[in-house]
Amino acid sequence: MTLDMEDLLNSIVDSVERIDCIKLDDIPDIDLYMDQVTTLIDGKLRSTTRNPGDDKILTKTMINNYTKNDLLPPPVKKKYTKEHVLLLIFTYYFKSMLSINDIQAMLAPIIDGYYDGKGALTLEEIYREIFSMEREQVKILQDDVVERFNRAKQTFVGEKEEDKEILQRFSFLCMLCFDVFTKKLMMEKIVDGMMNEQKAKEEKKENKKADKK
Repeated sequence: MTLDMEDLLNSIVDSVERIDCIKLDDIPDIDLYMDQVTTLIDGKLRSTTRNPGDDKILTKTMINNYTKNDLLPPPVKKKYTKEHVLLLIFTYYFKSMLSINDIQAMLAPIIDGYYDGKGALTLEEIYREIFSMEREQVKILQDDVVERFNRAKQTFVGEKEEDKEILQRFSFLCMLCFDVFTKKLMMEKIVDGMMNEQKAKEEKKENKKADKK
């Protein structure tokens, strides 16, 4: 591949290095109004978008829809807690790969079991544990991208230089796409299992109610 493609790889690796999550300390411990929530998340995650000047991170309409679809518990007196913000952050990452129904199924056990002090762990503790793996995952991802890039360089080696660059770049894109595609399938399979478990629990409850009548 030409130097331009090598520069592209370096740019990708560098961009992965700059990916950063919203730290717990970045989120105020006080309840926030909707405008404050959108401003906070927009400011922290704008750099992760493809078009930072145009892409929407979070809007009032999105928050209202998330509440209607049970992705987010309703605010108290129009104010949102730190836990609300954490759920919105999870939703932001999930929505690029999964449907609203899938995200609802993923978040339901977390909201039911740990929101508002219900469980042995708080949402803050869950968030901290998950995102503590961030730096380790960044290094793994960088190494994986480089490996796929080098594998793509081994394809179409007998073609003319101009054709080779086009085809090798396409090969690189296909390998990245296949990785995302297969992982998305895995996520959907897990979510389907969660939905089936929830459906079975609901049917069991209905059967118990029917038996009592």
